[in-house]
This record gives sequence, C-alpha cells and structure tokens, in this order.
Amino acid sequence: MNDPRFEQSYTRRQALGLLGAAGMAAALPTIVPAGVLGKNAPSNRITVGMIGMGRQARGINLKTLLHRDDVRVIAVCDVDRWRLDNAKKDVDAFYKNADCKALADWREVLALRDVDAIMNSTPDHWHVPISIAAARTGKHVSCEKPLTLSIAEGRALADAVKKHGVTFRTDSECRSHAYMHKTAELVRNGYLGKIRRLEVGVPAGDRPGGKPGPVPVPPELNYDLWLGPAPEKPYCVDRVHPPKSYGRPGWMRCRDTCEGMITNWGTHVMDVAQLVNDTERTGPVAVEGTGRYPEPGSGLWNVLLDFRAQFRYANGVVMDYLIDKAGAYLRVEGEDGWIQANWHRRGGLQASDKRILRTQLKDRDRRFPLRGDKEDFVHGIKNGTPTMADAEVGHRTCSLGQLAHIAVQTGRKLRWDPDTERFAGDEAANKLLRRPYRKPWGLDIAIPAAGPAS
Repeated sequence: MNDPRFEQSYTRRQALGLLGAAGMAAALPTIVPAGVLGKNAPSNRITVGMIGMGRQARGINLKTLLHRDDVRVIAVCDVDRWRLDNAKKDVDAFYKNADCKALADWREVLALRDVDAIMNSTPDHWHVPISIAAARTGKHVSCEKPLTLSIAEGRALADAVKKHGVTFRTDSECRSHAYMHKTAELVRNGYLGKIRRLEVGVPAGDRPGGKPGPVPVPPELNYDLWLGPAPEKPYCVDRVHPPKSYGRPGWMRCRDTCEGMITNWGTHVMDVAQLVNDTERTGPVAVEGTGRYPEPGSGLWNVLLDFRAQFRYANGVVMDYLIDKAGAYLRVEGEDGWIQANWHRRGGLQASDKRILRTQLKDRDRRFPLRGDKEDFVHGIKNGTPTMADAEVGHRTCSLGQLAHIAVQTGRKLRWDPDTERFAGDEAANKLLRRPYRKPWGLDIAIPAAGPAS
C-alpha cells in the first residue's frame, strides 16, 4: 500500500517547505569508500541528525554514534528544551566545538541538506510519520523499536522505504546478541532437525497507576508538538515524561502512544524467532491470546499487565509468546533436541545436549551477519546493502505483537493472511489494524487492501 494521504509532504509550520526527495538526494554529500581518502576523511563520514533526545537517545544511541569515526552528529532535536540543551552540550563537548545544531521541530532536521541520515528515537506514536517523511527527503533512517502502533502503519512505512530507496535499520540489538545469533545459525542450518515449536518470553514491566489529572505544561515542553498524531488529551506528567529527568516515561504505559511490553520487548526477541523460523518477511496464519488490563479506575496507564499468545505458521511451527518474570529468552524445539538463548534469565545458552552447543559450522553452512545495530546501519549506507533488520523485517516483527494484542482484544482465535495482511472473515478484527490520527496532521491511513508493494 502506498497511501497518498499518509505520504503527504511535511512542511515547517507556516513557512518552511521540505525539498523533494530527488532534489534532496542530489544535494547530499557523496559517501566515498575509506580506501580512497582515508577512513576519517570528511566526505567519508555519514552526517546524522538525532530526533528525540530522551533517555534511550542520550544514554545509548547518541553515545554509540559519537564514538564512531565514520559518523558525525551535526544536529539534535527535541520538543523538550531542557533535553535539547543537554544533547547539544553532549555533542559539543565530545567534538570540542559549538557546531551542533539544536532544533525544536523535527521538520527542520529533515530540511538540512547536510544531514545524510536520522536516528529516530521519538516516542512510538512518532516513529512512522517522521520515518516516512525522512524517506521522502532521501535520508537514511534508523528507528527505535517497536516501529509502529498499528499493522497498517507498518505496511505504509515498509512500502515508503522501498519506494524511496533509502537505507533503513530497525534499531533492535537482539540480532547482535551472541547467544541469539548462535541459536539462529544452529537452527537454520538444521542442527536441531525440523523445528516444531518456538517459545518467546519477555520480562514483566508494566503496572497500573499514573495520575490522570491535568496540570500546567512545563515551560520547556512543546506539548502540542509532542502529541503530534496522538489523540488530543490534557497534559499530565504521567502521560509524557518526568520534567527535567530521564526516568522511565509514562507514555510507555499509555495505549495512545505505546502498546506496552507486548510490542516493546517483544520486538526484540520475536525478531530472532522470525529469523530462526525463516519467516522474517511474512507471518503466521493464526493467532489467539489472553491478557489482563488494569482495572477501571486504577489510573491513567492502560497497557496489558500480562498476556499469553500462540501463533501458528503455515510450515506447522507453533510459537508461544508470554510474559516471564525471569526475563527475556528464546527457546527452539526441534526433532533432534532444543536450544534456549537467555537474555536476562540465568543460564546463558542452554541445550538438551551440550554437544549441540559445541557444534562447529561447516563451510557450506549459512552464516548471518553479526554487527551492532548502529554499525549495521552505517554499513548498509556505505555499501548500499540491506541491513540485518530493514523496514519490512521490522514491520513483520512488530506485527506479531500487534496480532497478539488484537487477539486479546477480540477474545477469539483469528485466521491471518500474511500476504494480504488481513484477518479472514473477521471485519471487527480488521478494524483494529489501523489507528486514527489527530488532525491537522492528516496522517490517517486506510487498512491495506493488498499485501506488500511488488
């Protein structure tokens, strides 16, 4: 689906017009191979604009990019002036100058001709609008997970990235986890025999609460721009983030801006599960699930407190997906044994037989890249090659959590067509494939009538 309403031109408020994709692409600096001018030559550095400077961006994404010789962070952006000022100070201190641009509106970042790529670390409700707009201007995109708030959004994003030919990286580090990587290579090369069952566990983290009462908007926050496409509701601290703090933000527990752990953590581990099952560009054919929401009147936060879902794939594999208080893990069960990669749980990498873990891959065996998320993004830009988790892969992974959530909401087993991305014979469930967007953003998107663009 290429929805023209979704892929509209984004302009600076009242005045600033974005350049077209072709014009912007022509204006971007050329990335020259390191062997030509040296790895630190200015023309070989990828210039990055950071959009969203919250705790993930400042604590991890910015630090990682600053320490890359082949990257130059030249702009930071946030609707919170306190966070924006801190980000500029961080960048200027690292480079020992005062050159970093500090911008309060993401559209200004996209209008910068000298920005090659963006790091989209905004809240979940802003992921798709900003990423599609960036693709339209010819800028490469690394976007935090979970990519989207709906399956229809994900299809729009994947198709837009493909249409405009930019490099895209779903910013999840799970494929770079050594245990997960080894599990994928062993399974995909047949060392467990035919796969019968997968199990994905993610940590608990959501709880009821949050004060819903409206309070004055902090002077440093542009709340209207923070809301953007989200439903218009009064400001309260627990709907956004703690003022002048990098504490866990309340928006992660509000369904208007996040779906909670079912997509937040799930998109980490289920990404590898999809890779293991060789279904990373498709999906299951059936889903069912149960879950528990906070009791009415218990506060502002309304994401699932716990859940359990089961997916069935066309190849016969069953995948169970659940909250596990011990932490994140992936378990793969085959005809010849099982293997379990633990992220938080104790035990590291486990198997039914220790000899499985001592397996040495043969020359003919398939290997998967093992690069860090930011390294993989830069590698893709420089070499013009797909990243380990591009927009299509990220969309399909995020869709799993959303399918499970829809199954919980409907309370019944659903048949899913991964080609058309619709539920078979269930229009009530199909209505949950999309979310309305707040005007005047004009980002409302239709449920796709067909599958991926050819």
